[in-house]
Amino acid sequence: MEDCKMFCYQCQETAGGKGCKMAGVCGKSAELAKMQDLLIYVTKGISSVATALRSEGKSVAKKVNHLVTFNLFMTITNANLDESKIKEAITETLKVKEELLNELSEDSRHSLPEAALFTADETEYETAAASDKVGVLATENEDIRSLRELITYGLKGLAAYSKHANALLSDDEELDAFIQSALSKTLDDSLTVDDLVELTLETGKYGVQGMALLDAANTGAYGNPEITQVDIGVRNNPAILISGHDLKDLEMLLEQCEGTGVDVYTHSEMLPAHYYPAFKKYSCFAGNYGNAWWKQKEEFESFNGPILMTTNCVVPPSASYKNRLFTTGAVSVEGCKHIDAAYGEKKDFSEIIALAKTLPSPTEIETGTIVGGFAHEQVFALADSIVEAVKSGAIRKFVVMAGCDGRMKSRNYYTDFAKALPKDTVILTAGCAKYKYNKLNLGDINGIPRVLDAGQCNDSYSLALIALKLKEIFGVEDVNELPIVYNIAWYEQKAVIVLLALLSLGVKNIHLGPTLPAFLSQNVADVLVKNFGIAGITSVEEDMKIFGIEA
Repeated sequence: MEDCKMFCYQCQETAGGKGCKMAGVCGKSAELAKMQDLLIYVTKGISSVATALRSEGKSVAKKVNHLVTFNLFMTITNANLDESKIKEAITETLKVKEELLNELSEDSRHSLPEAALFTADETEYETAAASDKVGVLATENEDIRSLRELITYGLKGLAAYSKHANALLSDDEELDAFIQSALSKTLDDSLTVDDLVELTLETGKYGVQGMALLDAANTGAYGNPEITQVDIGVRNNPAILISGHDLKDLEMLLEQCEGTGVDVYTHSEMLPAHYYPAFKKYSCFAGNYGNAWWKQKEEFESFNGPILMTTNCVVPPSASYKNRLFTTGAVSVEGCKHIDAAYGEKKDFSEIIALAKTLPSPTEIETGTIVGGFAHEQVFALADSIVEAVKSGAIRKFVVMAGCDGRMKSRNYYTDFAKALPKDTVILTAGCAKYKYNKLNLGDINGIPRVLDAGQCNDSYSLALIALKLKEIFGVEDVNELPIVYNIAWYEQKAVIVLLALLSLGVKNIHLGPTLPAFLSQNVADVLVKNFGIAGITSVEEDMKIFGIEA
């Protein structure tokens, strides 16, 4: 591709709705993008070796599984903006791969793809990354490329959920084996479009399994989320703001802040942590500050204290607060302090706490409370009330509006859509898409709030379980017979695995916006439309008619 320093189209905001070619809209440079491409290439390589080892009846160590999921997580949009960290991951992956190759029989080695045998030292990484064998455009056929990328992005989202479960010392060998097998299959030129469509749906099936793994890990450690009023104002104490998704990081931070006089506030996707009973014992757990990830530049500025980013959704920081931005886990920003520890080991956040004590308390940007905590067990506890409301006609439809928020003005559609919904409809949400409407005063129906927030993007699992429970209660054969419609916003790869998970459960007629993914070729998009009724969004008024929920 002429004048193309890089190519990436994995997120919704990709340049021109077609692909970033000079630098990432997310803030990554062309050089960083190429290193991420090389990391994915060598991760597919080690996955092929691990898959071959399993086919010989040999075991694969947890450290290999964790390495693969961590590598995938590092390349998610807005996760890792530190080229040196990506190079370290490439080096470690190549080292471990060579160790695995030594365990493999000679016959199996001969059948491995080129990526599995690739080797290089750091001085050769740039040349390797520029190879026509590395990156999205390495696959010439547009439809094969589209499906390979759709699968890879789904696996990135699945790896993120698996990593969070791993942090709580919860693993699923079957899940890891699938991730590695599927990655290796994206290198297999013998697979047809039909084969890859089948693998796409299988990825969705394992997406459900991955979300179930994380749900069990989270609730096992912290209890089932419960209805909670979360303060969005501020106190007068020095404070730390924690953003991202990793609940284990939050737990360690709260433990170390308790009794120090330093408060902890959540930001963006960490908001649902307030719903877990285990975190309510900490007096330093103050409330939620701000909104979705894309507003962080102004909100991190006004917060005044240090910020801990635990996962993706980091924006290249302004110089004014870069010295108080800390990272951990898969997220990293060049020039920011990174704090880490192995799974099961304690991270030392003393430096962040010490810095917080020297800085002013947060500047108040809003007041009041928001309510959430409607994960599956809490909604099941309300089942009788919900069923009665449906049977009486008080609730006509549930509208699933889960997913991601983002910068584009076109996303105001979701605010307008929520405002326009008739008063006999209830929004089911998860993910940061909620910030488009969770502070609107939409009222309730017989005491049931009209916005039921299940939690983070991975908690979309709760929305699937709720749908399946309603299917059972109402005795319908097909989940699509329920009074539930799907109007989902997407941004990055965790939304991709949620979409594939829903498709694997048989959910049809999902509307996806604000634009359909650039990585879907026309033929692949046509398959999704024909088989699953996938559609984009139009106007609020027109979509209300399509969904059958106009006032």
